[in-house]
Amino acid sequence: MLNLERLRTLDALARHGSVSGAADGLHVTTSAVSQQMAKLEREVGQQLLAKNGRGVRLTDAGRLLADHAARILSQVELAQSDIEAQRGEVVGEVRVGAFPTAARGLFPVAMTSLRKAHPELRVRSRELEPERAIREVVRGDLDLAVVLDWSNKRLPVPGGLAQAHLLDDIPDLAMPADHPLAGRAEVDLEEFADDDWVSWPRGEFCYEWLMFTLRSKGFEPRIAHMAEEHHTQLALIAAGLGVCIAPPLGRGHVPEGVALVPVRQGMRRHVYAVWRTDADRRPSIRAAVEALREAAGAEEARGAEEARGAEGSRGSEGSSGYEGSRGSEG
Repeated sequence: MLNLERLRTLDALARHGSVSGAADGLHVTTSAVSQQMAKLEREVGQQLLAKNGRGVRLTDAGRLLADHAARILSQVELAQSDIEAQRGEVVGEVRVGAFPTAARGLFPVAMTSLRKAHPELRVRSRELEPERAIREVVRGDLDLAVVLDWSNKRLPVPGGLAQAHLLDDIPDLAMPADHPLAGRAEVDLEEFADDDWVSWPRGEFCYEWLMFTLRSKGFEPRIAHMAEEHHTQLALIAAGLGVCIAPPLGRGHVPEGVALVPVRQGMRRHVYAVWRTDADRRPSIRAAVEALREAAGAEEARGAEEARGAEGSRGSEGSSGYEGSRGSEG
């Protein structure tokens, strides 16, 4: 009889490609992975791993059994989903991940709601960039992820994943309060061709989107500074060091010295949840998605109220009033 946990270890090795990667994905030590594989080899009576330089590789027998293991584990996931669905109770554990601004803007409200409504459900959360989060959902290292793409640059989502739209995040352009365009009601991106830009780090999905979008406007952006956190980006803008895209989700307090102006082209971030379709019937997944939807609705309502306040301030006080309203409400 094959041991399910040992098959899970083999599956992790096949997916991650290394003992250390499998250990990280399973949240165990590398020694535990090696021990489980040694026991599995004794159970099947064949060598499943072979040395490959400083690492290991699966033998033909290992790849064959790993293919079976993936199907077996998927069937186990379906069985667990059906049992949970029949019982109808939101219990156990759900592992969720999100890109940083979604984790900051949605998780506190969603996790509090889940804890109150379902005290026997344990929630573990992590910050992850969208592409990595999707990979971890596919591999089974996460149960659910909050990801994003842009209206003009979509995020590839592989088959076998279900999706739920949470909100549309419409960013502003952030600039120093004394910038010549700070008092405008709207701006075009190409008007900032000669400005320094503050960007997300190279290699991140939003960095690739920014470069794609600005180049499509006919200019090569001059990236002067890179920062992952929006708070850091806005601090650089407040110091007069450039301009940046500033989405409302998770933005928080806008520092003094920063003006936020809508972009005429109507840029839009689509924020949505993804999870494996074979876990679709799990009550814990459904409860987490519902909590995220409620948190997203509250965030959209907050953003709409902020926008109305900003328009009123702009109409009555001019650019300085607009800046003050956005800065105080965040």
